[in-house]
Formats: sequence, C-alpha cells, structure tokens
Amino acid sequence: MPVSLRIAAGSLAVSIAVLAIKFGAYLLTGSVALYSDAMESIINVLTAAAAIVAIRSAARPPDAEHPYGHDKAEYLSAVMVGTLIVVAGLAILWEAYGAVLAPKPIDAPWTGVAVNAMATVINAVWSRVLLRQGRKHRSAALVADGKHLLADVITSLGVVVGVAVAVLTGIDVLDAAIAVLVALHVLRSGWDVIRENASGLLDESVPAEELARIREVISRDAGEAIEIHDLRTRHAGRTIFIDFHLVVPGSMSVEQSHEICDRLEAALQKAFDGAVVMIHVEPEHEAKQASAIV
Repeated sequence: MPVSLRIAAGSLAVSIAVLAIKFGAYLLTGSVALYSDAMESIINVLTAAAAIVAIRSAARPPDAEHPYGHDKAEYLSAVMVGTLIVVAGLAILWEAYGAVLAPKPIDAPWTGVAVNAMATVINAVWSRVLLRQGRKHRSAALVADGKHLLADVITSLGVVVGVAVAVLTGIDVLDAAIAVLVALHVLRSGWDVIRENASGLLDESVPAEELARIREVISRDAGEAIEIHDLRTRHAGRTIFIDFHLVVPGSMSVEQSHEICDRLEAALQKAFDGAVVMIHVEPEHEAKQASAIV
C-alpha cells in the first residue's frame, strides 16, 4: 500500500474518533457552538474518505483512454471536499439562526469544553502530519485534508474560549454568535480549498522556484546545445510535465542530439521525481536568442 494511501486511511480513523468525541461534547452541553464544531468534524470524515478514493484513482497507471494518467483525480476530490465544507458552513448558519431566535443556557459546560479540547489536540497533531506528508508526496488530497483540519483546530479553539465566556457572563446568545463566526470561517476555508485546487484542473504552471530549478538543471546538462525556448510546465497531482524546444548545431548528428535529450530527461526526472519530459529538437537556424541556453 502506498505511503500516501496509508496516511489517508489513518486520517479516516482519526476523523471518526474526533467526530465521536466532539458529538459527545455537544450531547453533554446542548451548545450550538459545540454543535458547529462537531458538524465540521463530519466533513473531516468525508474528506478523509474522499482522499482515499482520490489517491487510489491517481495511482492507476496511464491507459488507452487516459494516456497522461489519473493524477487529476486528486484535484477533483479536493474540489469536492471544498464544496462539502461550504455545505457544512451553511448548515451551521441555519442552526445558529434558530439559536439566536431562542437562546438557552448550556448544560455541563466545563465537562463539554474539556472533552472538546481533547479532540482539538488530536486534530492539531494530525493536521501537521497530513500537511508535512502531503507536501512531501505531492498529494493535493492530503494537503487539502490537512488544511481543513488546521482550520478546524483554529475554530475549535475559538469555540472553547467563546463557550467559556458565554458561561462566565451568563449571556446565552453568545453561544449562537460563536456558531455564526465558526460558520463564516468554515465557508471561507471551503472556498480556499476550491480555489487552490481548481488551478490544478486548469493546468497551472509549476511555482516560480520550481521553474527556476528546471532552468538550472537544463542549463547544467544541455552540453553542446545552443539554447532552449518555449519552455512550458504544468502539474497534476504528484506529476510535473515539462516540455521545451532544444536548439542544436545543424552539423550535430541525430545520435548526438538524442544523447543530450536522454541526459536532460534523466537529470530532470532525478530532480523532480516522476517528471514527464518532452523535448523537441530543432536546428540552429530556429534559435530565438543570440546566445544562451535558457
């Protein structure tokens, strides 16, 4: 089983455990703020399950119908996750609206806060694991799940503080007001996940620092080539696609130019694990600069 898939399975188990703990806190107190926190944990379970499906799909090798592979399945999953987060935000707003109209005191508040805080600590630790491993393995699904968990940690801390203030002041409507703030935060985090992963579906170029590294590798290993131009990149999940035109001297043999291409492809694949490299060789009269490789 791939590492990213094992992490996603662990995330599902952690999310289910946290969901049970947070709903226990809500049932103990009847707090709409703690309800809003528990609702976000339902989304954590769904996002973890979606990540498993996406990673399994993305790991499938290219086939006749999908010659470029299935890496974009992770972006589709992440966009679905973002949509579910937005739906959760709307559900919390609806519940908070009813609580604003008819506020009520919180039962066993300190026990509920303690239980909820325990779940928050678990989420904080696991979100760091997901973000670190997701970036390491170039998994958009794991990163999206980690970011959502981190947002959940922030909102949970706000909920704990808010519920404590509501109890200490005796202002029951503060419980509903906190839930409204949580809902707005959830809506924002859902939109951010959708926006960030939509770029992968639109074949966005690799980040500037990675593009600079690509140029550096090409410049170092281009050998007798004259220049490269029309460098294009895109990313899909863990895979980076790199293509460019390589200008060589007109007197160079096909075998020699092929050796340069092989060297460049190997160097780029070593620098960017799993990179797919396409090189179009051109004679020197196609050069677009007086001199320079990149």
